Amino acid sequence: MAQPVDSQAVVRDSGAVLQELIGRLAEARSYLGIEAQEVRKAELDELASKPDLWNDADAARATTTELGRVNADLDAFAGLKSALEDAEVLRDLIAEAQASGDADQSLEAEFSSTVADLERQLSGLELRSLFAGAYDEYDAICEVHAGAGGTDAQDWAEMLLRMYQRWAERRGFSVELDEATEGGEAGLLSATFIVKGRFAYGLMAAERGVHRLVRMSPFDSQHRRQTSFASIDVTPFLEDVSEIEIDEKDLRIDTYRASGAGGQHINKTDSAVRLTHLPSGVVVSCQNERSQHQNKARAMQILANKLAELQRAERQAELDALSGKRTENAWGNQIRSYVMAPYQLVKDLRTNEETGNVDAVLDGDLDAFMEAELRRQRQATS
Repeated sequence: MAQPVDSQAVVRDSGAVLQELIGRLAEARSYLGIEAQEVRKAELDELASKPDLWNDADAARATTTELGRVNADLDAFAGLKSALEDAEVLRDLIAEAQASGDADQSLEAEFSSTVADLERQLSGLELRSLFAGAYDEYDAICEVHAGAGGTDAQDWAEMLLRMYQRWAERRGFSVELDEATEGGEAGLLSATFIVKGRFAYGLMAAERGVHRLVRMSPFDSQHRRQTSFASIDVTPFLEDVSEIEIDEKDLRIDTYRASGAGGQHINKTDSAVRLTHLPSGVVVSCQNERSQHQNKARAMQILANKLAELQRAERQAELDALSGKRTENAWGNQIRSYVMAPYQLVKDLRTNEETGNVDAVLDGDLDAFMEAELRRQRQATS
């Protein structure tokens, strides 16, 4: 027979958690720089209210974007502060009711649920303290490449693309697929996509590296276990990379027919564009736009970002991590293993974060892995 729930003990436990949350919010006030952001908000409000704001469109966009981010931080902090104060009032009401012998179990349940929700919200706010990079708030240009493992690796590359699309969807981010090169039998040889949302780069940079899959191969006639690899590369997406000048003489421009789903969706012309920057060896492709001209313009924008990244890395040693360490897309270099047979396990080899729910991870449940890696990086640099 199940033991009855001690509601008073549950309330006491939630009350202790509430006190801890109040302390954590006080710490958040410091690392979020709330006082400084309040001062900055006043300055930005004044700038945004000027009638000639949009005479300089670039400056206006920069002002409104920064104001939106400052407001988001201040609103998140104020909302949590207010919610914690409301929870304190509810806790006091419950304590008075229990003291008078008139306990209300519905209020006690509401209190416990409220505290648990506040803990989740504060954990999300605390994640922002882990973003210290100059480009962490930006969108992210991401590339997935099939590695060792033949058709299984190409299928794995497509599975990774879907995983990140689902993850972005969970976070309310958007994803633009700029290029996808199909594999010989199945899956993808490569794909380029842009994740758009605040801190997209800071989060996706934690995924940079080689990912290893172990499973019973659906492409093997004897259904044997197969190990395959795919890699993720991540670059911050900057709208303004005007300092990068690209000489067309340094480019090899190839056009080809964009692949599609068939029928009315397949492209009948050679509209896809692949650019090779000969001095650096950087290659980018785009096939998602409607015309060759649009695809070339988009590819040039991505190329400029990648060249800017290389330039920053050369200019500042502390930004070496931005380009990431290039490793062979094969055995011994993986950052994370996804094992589907003979057992179920996803394990990050950098942080030892793991879970047995492989399906959830492949469906985009990646936040715990990303946060663990961000914490590891912060500890390594502190």
